[in-house]
Amino acid sequence: MSIDRAERVAELVKDELSHIIMTELRDPRVGFITITEVKMSPDLRHTKIYFSTLGDKGVRERTIAGLKQATGFLRRELGHRLQLRYCPTLSFHFDTSIEYGAHIDQLLQRLKKN
Repeated sequence: MSIDRAERVAELVKDELSHIIMTELRDPRVGFITITEVKMSPDLRHTKIYFSTLGDKGVRERTIAGLKQATGFLRRELGHRLQLRYCPTLSFHFDTSIEYGAHIDQLLQRLKKN
């Protein structure tokens, strides 16, 4: 398999998953989330989905629990929409890069004041 194909399928998964979560997922634990990145294995059988959400650690943990519980539903919907030979397994991970970027920005603002 080509790396380019894995990247293209990852983009499709990102778009479709965002749409499914926004319109069809009815779990109250999953509020407003943003899928920041999707990484596919070269054989297109496994995905790592990175997301961010607003709120504290409790909100993050409830969101992860809701996404893990909805994994079967999300995987089935992706399988119907993407028409792949194998529907990839989904694993959700919280993306800390946004928090890290905000922390760096805060430090730079403090330096600018001094």
